[in-house]
Amino acid sequence: MDIQYADTMLSEFPELATRTLHFESIHPETDGSDAIARFHAVAASRLSASSEGEFPEIQAWRRAFARMGLKPTQYRCASEALLRRFRKEGDLPRLHPLIDLCNAVSLAYAVPIAVFDAATIGGGLEVRPATGAEIYETFSGEIENPEPGEIIFADRSGRAHARRWTNRQSGYSAVHSKTIAAFIVAEALHPTAAQDLANLMAELKAALLQSWPACKVAAA
Repeated sequence: MDIQYADTMLSEFPELATRTLHFESIHPETDGSDAIARFHAVAASRLSASSEGEFPEIQAWRRAFARMGLKPTQYRCASEALLRRFRKEGDLPRLHPLIDLCNAVSLAYAVPIAVFDAATIGGGLEVRPATGAEIYETFSGEIENPEPGEIIFADRSGRAHARRWTNRQSGYSAVHSKTIAAFIVAEALHPTAAQDLANLMAELKAALLQSWPACKVAAA
């Protein structure tokens, strides 16, 4: 499985860096609390010095959202939303060991990380402007159509797996207790994005292998 970007995306956002990871042999019977606590501590330390809105990683996404015609404080990238909640509540709700771990890494690096159930994605993903005909399913099961021109994660079947780029994932492809393979995407736009994503994926891979020793991990 892979992810591609429309030519318009690459020309408009030449600073974009992306890393992906395909992870097999998932099961929910594991405890990643130690790794999660370690990443939470990194995020807490950063937030003690400044708010998430001052992080260069978040500022880069705010500029990108503004370029897309979105109000950055109304539509936040996933990592900003997580950091904001973590700053206010001191923790994040537990959903699934894989999601919890990826959310913790996202907090530590202030980088959006999308986690998809690989079985629900038809033929890989493309980040592109929507035509308006794509189908997007919310976590409550409601069906929406993205607005024409809105940036989405789309598969070949015409299903949108994320709206407003890194703002909101679809419930259709969310990881759940029966998920056995996941596709993970990390994206960043700040000046040190390429190196930070390399470090992020190295740490994430190590944490995955610690929690799921028998898993198969392929990074790109």
